Amino acid sequence: MATRKDMKGRILRRGESQRKDGRYCFKYVDAKGKTRSVYSWTLTTHDFTPKGKRSGPCLRELEQRIQRDLFDNVTPENMTVLELAAKYTETKTAVRPTTRTGYKTVLNFLAGNEFGGRRISDITTLDAKEWLISLQRDHGKRYSSIHTIRGVLRPAFQLAEEDDLIRRNPFNFELATILVNDQVAREALTSKQERRFLDFVRGDSHYSRYYDAFYILLNTGLRISEFCGLTVGDIDFERGSVCVSKQLQRSSDMRYYIERPKTSSGVRYVPMSEGVAECFRRVVANRPKPPTEPVVDGVSGFLFLDKNQKPRVALHWEKYFQYAVAKHNRIYKDELPKITPHVCRHTFCSKMARKGMDPVKLKYVMGHSDIDVTYNTYTHLGFDDVKADVLRFEEEAA
Repeated sequence: MATRKDMKGRILRRGESQRKDGRYCFKYVDAKGKTRSVYSWTLTTHDFTPKGKRSGPCLRELEQRIQRDLFDNVTPENMTVLELAAKYTETKTAVRPTTRTGYKTVLNFLAGNEFGGRRISDITTLDAKEWLISLQRDHGKRYSSIHTIRGVLRPAFQLAEEDDLIRRNPFNFELATILVNDQVAREALTSKQERRFLDFVRGDSHYSRYYDAFYILLNTGLRISEFCGLTVGDIDFERGSVCVSKQLQRSSDMRYYIERPKTSSGVRYVPMSEGVAECFRRVVANRPKPPTEPVVDGVSGFLFLDKNQKPRVALHWEKYFQYAVAKHNRIYKDELPKITPHVCRHTFCSKMARKGMDPVKLKYVMGHSDIDVTYNTYTHLGFDDVKADVLRFEEEAA
């Protein structure tokens, strides 16, 4: 489904539209299943009412009132966990498509699980804990999957508590206190592993075509969606920088769309080393010239196109890494660990930390919104990483 925008270029949420006369409309289905609409001359509180038009609440304020009324319509005696989760996700209109997809996954799971049919007024904290434990112990659910499910239910029950539908939120506890975190930590590649992987790729008759992209990912720290969203105009060879201002995504229904960074920290200029610049020069020089440039949400000139002249997305690169590592490990006894685009990002961050880059500068390059994320990289440094610095500081003090 194409992204709809208003006359000012702002993305409209689900159910929103703008008429030719400029008036906004929100269409929804009420508690009795009847389709209704509300109207306003302004979309947000920052808009000015057009001259000569009657002022009133903006459309987004009207939406909030409607969603709250719909949520309150079902009595706690009849509301099930699934209904509560559905009502909660309906109020979350300003979320990204990837988040919306995650909501659907959780709702589908609850629809097929006995817990989803239980009444919210009957759920105790003990019930919630026992259910989450059983998902991991008896049903083989991974910690990350359970974390996602609880990520919907906890705020949903909190909203029910605030509306006096229940007395207490049964999911108001930390997940790590009851479950074993089975998530595998993403380990950065060692310098030796990185060199071995790049040397193998460069010398391989098939995977050498991906060498430049692999090298760029290992030496810029770009998120894979940021990498996929790069266009020819984002590369400034004179300044030696890469402009990062967008992410390219593809939905489950194969729709391409552009996402802007969640925070201002995501918009940045990443410096290019000479090695990275050489790779980008080859990428630009060898970039295919399709008869018709693919355009996604007004953006064109993507650096990496597939055989169908469509922009390559994260899944493409994840598979290229997977197959390249698998081929290496079939040939050599000294196997490489799993390498993904995010491992490349973690490797770059760790590499810069080992070389002594200031954490604040590293935070900027990585696009971290919270410096604690950057500092977390420094806590992963080992004895060999800090030994050289200790000895160097001692020599300087002598």
